[in-house]
Amino acid sequence: MLFVRRDGVRSLAFPYNDGPGARWPGRRLPPLYGQYHEYERRLPQHRWNAPSHDSEPKYFWIAGHGRESGWGNVMQEILLNAYLTYKTGRAYVFHNYTWNSDGSDYSDYNGKPIPSRIPLSALIRGPIVGGPWPAGERAPLAISEEYWYHVCGDRKRVIPRAEVHEHLPSWYASAVTNGWVEKLAGIEDQCVEAGAEGGQLYNWVTFGDKDAMTEIWPDFAQSPVLTHFAYSPLVELAFDNNREVFAPTSVLTPPLSSVPFTPSASSSSAQRYTELRGLLVLHLRRGDYEAHCEHLAKWSSSYLAYNALPGLPDRFDPPPGGSWGDNTPENFAIYRRHCYPTIAQVVARVEEVVRTDAAQGLEHVYVMTNGPVPWVEELKEALRAMGRWTNVASSRDLVLNWEQKYVAQAVDSLIGQRAQVFIGNGWSSLTGNIVLMRMANRFRADSTRFW
Repeated sequence: MLFVRRDGVRSLAFPYNDGPGARWPGRRLPPLYGQYHEYERRLPQHRWNAPSHDSEPKYFWIAGHGRESGWGNVMQEILLNAYLTYKTGRAYVFHNYTWNSDGSDYSDYNGKPIPSRIPLSALIRGPIVGGPWPAGERAPLAISEEYWYHVCGDRKRVIPRAEVHEHLPSWYASAVTNGWVEKLAGIEDQCVEAGAEGGQLYNWVTFGDKDAMTEIWPDFAQSPVLTHFAYSPLVELAFDNNREVFAPTSVLTPPLSSVPFTPSASSSSAQRYTELRGLLVLHLRRGDYEAHCEHLAKWSSSYLAYNALPGLPDRFDPPPGGSWGDNTPENFAIYRRHCYPTIAQVVARVEEVVRTDAAQGLEHVYVMTNGPVPWVEELKEALRAMGRWTNVASSRDLVLNWEQKYVAQAVDSLIGQRAQVFIGNGWSSLTGNIVLMRMANRFRADSTRFW
């Protein structure tokens, strides 16, 4: 079980007319992604001026979805919420990636302005954000939250979370999914909302349990929610523009963004996001994550559910000796090595992994990290000193335009997802989403490792 903390990050929101530029003097304000909002509004299933909406599909809106969290946390929940809705036969209602939901344009994150919300279509595309399902699927097209309120605002049926969850046998993803599918099977109302009171349907308890995905994984992995998942054109363009930074090529390969995205049965995520031979990607969290790793050790936490999928070679069993809310010095050291490794420990682990069969032919290494530049440069020098890499780069080396800067975690995710070998953090949701996609796209399981 994983016990999580809420980061003590100050987040302030500012109304549209509050003169936000004055609050961050000398700083350029983030983009607001207006064209992506407009794209979502113009989806053909959004019949804004229809005299009646009675002929439209049944909808399911999950009002208690996660907010004010990193992209990894939000994305892991979106995937399961979309899968649940798909299983009910209703249309999924997608929402913005929301840091602050009070209507502001900008929020303050550690003294820097960030967008209060980013439209989901700036990060991903496909059926989750209103794109077509593959041929043969009868699921209705997803709609935006804005359209949901337009159609259903005054005639929705709200089902309190507790009405379903109080009767579930466990918090496992299969139990939550089956509970809601059964509940909605007997409801004819067009507009159904899972009430916001009580929070997320799949919460930290589910995502923090290493066994929570085991039963549901075979069906989830084969669902079009995953098999036809794709990143947005904005993210794919950033991938293309930086290809020579993280994985230089010796022959011309077509830019990913030049390949048409056609969500058909013969055009899957696995075919679009093939393995990048020769690339090793490392995911290393720094900053306040050090304190989070100490917190994990105190509660003898296991890997997250997405990082404990069946078939993965690296497992983490909490070492014995800990007590409620505390642990031994030896166990704290074990957690630090796996969760917040030193540069020497990173190099040692890389040395272990490159000797495996799955790692044969590696020549480039890319470091996904939020670490400070001096630390990243020291790590890169240590990796170069191994004497085996033709190219060493990191997140800090990417060249991103202003819109891509605020979706950079999705760019890193795409790079990590396509690596020949990936080494991630078993307690990170960002790592977890990469692991999930690699496994769903049938990358060999022993190419996905942890510290």
